[in-house]
Amino acid sequence: MQRGRDTLSLARVIGDVLDPFTKSISPRVFYNTREVKNGCDLRPSHVNNQPRVEVGGDDLRTFYTLVMVDPDAPTPSNPHQKEYLHWLVTDIPATTGVSFGNEVVSYECPRPTMGIHRLVLVLFRQSRRESVYAPESRENFNTRDFAKHYNLGLPVAALYFNCQRENGTGGRRLI
Repeated sequence: MQRGRDTLSLARVIGDVLDPFTKSISPRVFYNTREVKNGCDLRPSHVNNQPRVEVGGDDLRTFYTLVMVDPDAPTPSNPHQKEYLHWLVTDIPATTGVSFGNEVVSYECPRPTMGIHRLVLVLFRQSRRESVYAPESRENFNTRDFAKHYNLGLPVAALYFNCQRENGTGGRRLI
Protein backbone atom coordinates (compact mmCIF):
# COMPACT_ATOMS: atom_id res chain seq x y z
CA MET A 1 0.00 0.00 0.00
CA GLN A 2 1.23 3.49 -0.72
CA ARG A 3 2.37 5.65 2.15
CA GLY A 4 0.58 8.82 3.14
CA ARG A 5 -3.01 9.68 2.41
CA ASP A 6 -4.17 6.61 0.49
CA THR A 7 -7.69 7.13 -0.87
CA LEU A 8 -8.75 3.55 -0.10
CA SER A 9 -7.85 4.09 3.54
CA LEU A 10 -9.42 7.55 3.73
CA ALA A 11 -12.67 6.16 2.31
CA ARG A 12 -12.54 3.26 4.79
CA VAL A 13 -12.43 0.68 1.98
CA ILE A 14 -9.32 -0.53 3.79
CA GLY A 15 -10.91 -1.53 7.05
CA ASP A 16 -14.55 -1.94 6.05
CA VAL A 17 -13.98 -4.27 3.08
CA LEU A 18 -10.28 -5.10 2.77
CA ASP A 19 -7.21 -5.54 4.89
CA PRO A 20 -4.14 -3.46 3.99
CA PHE A 21 -2.41 -4.79 0.88
CA THR A 22 0.30 -3.90 -1.60
CA LYS A 23 -0.97 -3.02 -5.06
CA SER A 24 0.95 -5.07 -7.61
CA ILE A 25 -0.94 -4.40 -10.85
CA SER A 26 -2.87 -1.42 -12.20
CA PRO A 27 -6.19 -2.40 -13.74
CA ARG A 28 -8.27 0.21 -15.57
CA VAL A 29 -12.06 0.45 -15.33
CA PHE A 30 -14.26 2.36 -17.77
CA TYR A 31 -17.99 3.07 -17.82
CA ASN A 32 -18.52 4.04 -21.45
CA THR A 33 -15.57 6.39 -22.05
CA ARG A 34 -15.19 7.58 -18.44
CA GLU A 35 -12.33 6.01 -16.53
CA VAL A 36 -13.12 5.23 -12.91
CA LYS A 37 -10.75 6.83 -10.42
CA ASN A 38 -10.86 6.32 -6.66
CA GLY A 39 -13.60 8.44 -5.12
CA CYS A 40 -15.23 9.62 -8.35
CA ASP A 41 -19.00 10.13 -8.35
CA LEU A 42 -21.20 8.16 -10.74
CA ARG A 43 -25.00 7.97 -10.86
CA PRO A 44 -26.94 4.76 -11.63
CA SER A 45 -27.55 5.97 -15.18
CA HIS A 46 -23.76 6.11 -15.68
CA VAL A 47 -23.22 2.56 -14.40
CA ASN A 48 -26.28 0.88 -15.93
CA ASN A 49 -24.13 -1.46 -18.04
CA GLN A 50 -21.13 -3.42 -16.81
CA PRO A 51 -17.85 -1.58 -17.11
CA ARG A 52 -14.96 -2.47 -19.35
CA VAL A 53 -12.14 -3.69 -17.13
CA GLU A 54 -8.56 -4.03 -18.36
CA VAL A 55 -6.75 -6.26 -15.89
CA GLY A 56 -3.12 -5.56 -16.68
CA GLY A 57 -0.39 -7.91 -15.58
CA ASP A 58 2.16 -9.47 -17.90
CA ASP A 59 1.73 -13.26 -17.97
CA LEU A 60 -1.22 -14.91 -19.72
CA ARG A 61 -0.72 -17.93 -17.45
CA THR A 62 -1.81 -15.83 -14.46
CA PHE A 63 -5.54 -15.61 -13.72
CA TYR A 64 -7.52 -13.13 -11.67
CA THR A 65 -10.90 -12.83 -9.96
CA LEU A 66 -12.79 -9.54 -9.98
CA VAL A 67 -15.30 -8.83 -7.21
CA MET A 68 -17.59 -5.76 -7.12
CA VAL A 69 -19.34 -5.07 -3.82
CA ASP A 70 -21.33 -2.38 -2.04
CA PRO A 71 -20.31 -2.23 1.64
CA ASP A 72 -22.96 0.43 2.29
CA ALA A 73 -25.85 -1.84 1.31
CA PRO A 74 -27.28 -2.51 4.80
CA THR A 75 -30.77 -1.10 4.99
CA PRO A 76 -33.26 -0.59 7.83
CA SER A 77 -34.93 -3.85 6.73
CA ASN A 78 -31.60 -5.73 6.76
CA PRO A 79 -29.19 -3.84 9.08
CA HIS A 80 -26.86 -6.81 9.54
CA GLN A 81 -26.09 -7.29 5.87
CA LYS A 82 -22.34 -7.21 5.33
CA GLU A 83 -21.79 -6.37 1.67
CA TYR A 84 -23.90 -6.72 -1.43
CA LEU A 85 -22.27 -8.51 -4.35
CA HIS A 86 -22.86 -6.73 -7.67
CA TRP A 87 -20.53 -8.71 -9.91
CA LEU A 88 -18.09 -11.62 -9.88
CA VAL A 89 -15.81 -12.63 -12.76
CA THR A 90 -13.21 -15.40 -12.42
CA ASP A 91 -10.43 -16.87 -14.56
CA ILE A 92 -9.48 -13.56 -16.18
CA PRO A 93 -6.12 -13.97 -17.93
CA ALA A 94 -3.52 -11.29 -17.24
CA THR A 95 -3.05 -8.69 -20.01
CA THR A 96 -6.74 -9.07 -20.99
CA GLY A 97 -10.08 -7.84 -19.70
CA VAL A 98 -13.11 -9.29 -17.95
CA SER A 99 -14.67 -10.29 -21.27
CA PHE A 100 -12.06 -13.08 -21.39
CA GLY A 101 -13.03 -14.33 -17.94
CA ASN A 102 -15.90 -16.40 -16.59
CA GLU A 103 -18.79 -14.25 -15.31
CA VAL A 104 -20.13 -16.38 -12.44
CA VAL A 105 -22.38 -13.67 -10.98
CA SER A 106 -23.83 -11.37 -13.62
CA TYR A 107 -23.42 -7.61 -13.36
CA GLU A 108 -26.16 -5.83 -11.44
CA CYS A 109 -26.36 -2.06 -11.70
CA PRO A 110 -26.04 -0.29 -8.35
CA ARG A 111 -29.28 1.51 -7.39
CA PRO A 112 -28.82 3.15 -3.98
CA THR A 113 -32.09 4.36 -2.48
CA MET A 114 -30.57 6.62 0.15
CA GLY A 115 -27.19 8.10 0.93
CA ILE A 116 -23.94 7.73 -0.94
CA HIS A 117 -22.68 4.19 -1.47
CA ARG A 118 -19.10 3.11 -2.13
CA LEU A 119 -18.86 0.57 -4.93
CA VAL A 120 -15.62 -1.37 -4.56
CA LEU A 121 -13.92 -3.35 -7.32
CA VAL A 122 -11.31 -5.77 -6.02
CA LEU A 123 -8.90 -7.87 -8.03
CA PHE A 124 -7.40 -11.07 -6.62
CA ARG A 125 -4.79 -13.34 -8.15
CA GLN A 126 -5.98 -16.94 -8.40
CA SER A 127 -3.69 -19.85 -7.59
CA ARG A 128 -5.08 -21.75 -10.59
CA ARG A 129 -7.91 -21.65 -13.14
CA GLU A 130 -11.40 -22.87 -12.38
CA SER A 131 -10.83 -22.68 -8.64
CA VAL A 132 -13.37 -19.97 -7.71
CA TYR A 133 -17.15 -20.36 -7.78
CA ALA A 134 -20.27 -18.27 -7.25
CA PRO A 135 -21.56 -17.75 -3.70
CA GLU A 136 -25.06 -18.87 -2.76
CA SER A 137 -26.37 -15.30 -2.62
CA ARG A 138 -25.50 -11.72 -3.49
CA GLU A 139 -26.67 -10.61 -0.05
CA ASN A 140 -24.54 -10.85 3.09
CA PHE A 141 -21.41 -11.30 0.98
CA ASN A 142 -18.08 -10.77 2.72
CA THR A 143 -15.04 -10.10 0.56
CA ARG A 144 -12.55 -11.18 3.22
CA ASP A 145 -14.37 -14.47 3.88
CA PHE A 146 -14.69 -15.12 0.15
CA ALA A 147 -10.96 -14.57 -0.41
CA LYS A 148 -10.10 -16.79 2.53
CA HIS A 149 -12.46 -19.57 1.38
CA TYR A 150 -10.83 -19.70 -2.06
CA ASN A 151 -7.26 -19.10 -0.84
CA LEU A 152 -6.99 -15.88 -2.85
CA GLY A 153 -4.87 -14.06 -0.29
CA LEU A 154 -4.75 -10.29 -0.24
CA PRO A 155 -5.93 -8.26 -3.24
CA VAL A 156 -3.50 -7.22 -5.94
CA ALA A 157 -5.54 -4.09 -6.74
CA ALA A 158 -8.72 -2.29 -5.73
CA LEU A 159 -10.58 0.88 -6.53
CA TYR A 160 -13.89 2.41 -5.62
CA PHE A 161 -16.40 4.98 -6.77
CA ASN A 162 -19.31 6.69 -5.07
CA CYS A 163 -22.88 6.22 -6.27
CA GLN A 164 -26.18 7.69 -5.12
CA ARG A 165 -29.70 7.85 -6.55
CA GLU A 166 -30.15 9.94 -9.69
CA ASN A 167 -31.58 12.98 -7.92
CA GLY A 168 -29.72 12.40 -4.65
CA THR A 169 -27.83 15.13 -2.87
CA GLY A 170 -27.29 13.47 0.50
CA GLY A 171 -24.11 12.73 2.34
CA ARG A 172 -22.63 9.39 3.28
CA ARG A 173 -24.84 7.30 5.50
CA LEU A 174 -22.88 6.16 8.55
CA ILE A 175 -23.38 2.55 9.50
